[in-house]
Amino acid sequence: MSLTLLSSPLQGFTDFRFRNAFHHYFGGIDTFYAPYIRLNGKLKIKQSYQNDLSPENNTTLEVIPQVMTNDPDEFMFVVNYVQSLGYKELNWNLGCPYPMVTKSGMGSGLICNPTRINEILHKAHNESDIVVSMKMRMGYENAEEILHTFPILDQYPLKNIAIHARIGKQLYKGPVDLDAFEKCIGSTKHKLYYNGDITSVAAYKAVKERFTTIDHFMIGRGLIADPFLPSMIKNDTTEYPKDRWDIFAEFHDTIYQQYDEYLSGPTPIKMKMLGFWEYFSQTTSNPHKTYKAIKKASNPFKYRQAVNQIINTEKKVKNSF
Repeated sequence: MSLTLLSSPLQGFTDFRFRNAFHHYFGGIDTFYAPYIRLNGKLKIKQSYQNDLSPENNTTLEVIPQVMTNDPDEFMFVVNYVQSLGYKELNWNLGCPYPMVTKSGMGSGLICNPTRINEILHKAHNESDIVVSMKMRMGYENAEEILHTFPILDQYPLKNIAIHARIGKQLYKGPVDLDAFEKCIGSTKHKLYYNGDITSVAAYKAVKERFTTIDHFMIGRGLIADPFLPSMIKNDTTEYPKDRWDIFAEFHDTIYQQYDEYLSGPTPIKMKMLGFWEYFSQTTSNPHKTYKAIKKASNPFKYRQAVNQIINTEKKVKNSF
């Protein structure tokens, strides 16, 4: 059975700059999902979304746009926009767990409303030829919610349903619920993708061995924490390249330079890279010390010093992760 790996979108992280650099330096991901478009009641596409989905910024990889909405007209507005750029598929986010989203009845907060889900899918499939795919959690309050949506979802020719095996209330805390995911496999006719806590080759293998019929796996936070992970899964190895930290350093410098050109001033770039290092640090030999060093760097010069010291330290560590 062939294996397909997909990048789960993380708002604020996996934009076109990150995607292109990741694809160039690491590879292993077959398809990237762009972070969601959210309109907030205004039928207008923000410039940042336009930049992210612009075909000229996505020439070397396969990208699928994503939308977050609970409004049929907003959904269709985004459908028309992405189709005007040449995209054939739109992914619908019913997975976001954050309260500011779910309290508005969007993301995983919409899973408990099959009637509204049906309304939007009906409009999309009757008024356009867009291919719709879904990104979902098990529910917001409990893992049974998704099961109640399947009779609705099964009425439409969805490309797939990618399921993060947690409920929204968990955010990213606690273990994934593999028993609940297993229930989903026999409850819908649609092709399911697995998402959730694929943070190592061993973690991937454990999920793969349990769900032998699943051949599409989404990697989100694990992909940022360890950019080598997708290619290592593909190559069935736990061995990093000998020049692991040289490759990482080049990747880091590429995204740093691009974000520094895009963002204005030292504070925004510091906050942007601090966000990345919250993940990057997890696969260093001393995550707490690494993150603390980045956090303490008070200006761009000290930041670069800290990064160089981290890279040099990791090169010296034997039997690195």
